[in-house]
Amino acid sequence: MQAQIINLLKRLNRDKGLTILFISHDMNVVRYLCDRVAVMYLGEVVELQDSDALFAAPAHPYTRALIAAVPDVRRRQELAEPIAGEIPDPFAVLPGCRFATRCPLVEDACHRPQPMRPVPPAGLVRCWKASTA
Repeated sequence: MQAQIINLLKRLNRDKGLTILFISHDMNVVRYLCDRVAVMYLGEVVELQDSDALFAAPAHPYTRALIAAVPDVRRRQELAEPIAGEIPDPFAVLPGCRFATRCPLVEDACHRPQPMRPVPPAGLVRCWKASTA
């Protein structure tokens, strides 16, 4: 049933030119259905990319962790490393990167406000370390 609904959405998008806002944690479905993807963490967009670019080279550490957790028949299956740490209280968000308390690349700059910045080819990312991550 899920596959039928997803295929119907894809057909409506293609045939009728409909824009669809699709919200999901299922990255396989996101990859199949969406042309452009906004990855959110604690209610804040951390990465915005065209779908192909996002899955080929995710820039934000949280995006990389999400994609690494997706089973893929094209690569050797190893258990994805769980994201360390506790999810922060969404009602008491600290300044800076909302993923900083769980990020393996965290540094002092991550605790200051994080603007979105361009990432090739035509995306945006909220991470100081995206170019070197």
